[in-house]
Amino acid sequence: MRKTVFTLCLVCAGLLASCMHESSLRSSKEREMTLGIVQREISTGMSQASVAEALGSPNIVTRDEAGMETWVYDKIATEASYSQRKGDVQGGVAAGAMISKTMILGGVGGSYGGGSGASSSTQKTLTVVIKFNKNSEVSTFSYHMSKF
Repeated sequence: MRKTVFTLCLVCAGLLASCMHESSLRSSKEREMTLGIVQREISTGMSQASVAEALGSPNIVTRDEAGMETWVYDKIATEASYSQRKGDVQGGVAAGAMISKTMILGGVGGSYGGGSGASSSTQKTLTVVIKFNKNSEVSTFSYHMSKF
């Protein structure tokens, strides 16, 4: 009986983990929006549902005085890299001798430690503005990308 309950718990845990993994994939798709995806996926005449499927949820949704909806996607990414170079020199010499009842010990040692490193970071921004018509289809879209 205990083995059956234990097995059932393992199966439930596996199912929950797979559901959580699938939802994390959707959220990572939103985080990885690129200019290439916008250029490839978005076109005039698309429905709002198709845009949301392609790009995820917008950051800002507004309506103008005519009731037309505008979606704004504003994504910022930071890429960081670091390299490290480490140099060490160590050495040692030791000797010992027993003369009569006196022990003579001697040694030479040395050490050098040094290192250097470099780091850099790059910021990328991507802003996409999509305007919809009265049929909730893409009427126009524009984008701006910068890297610094």
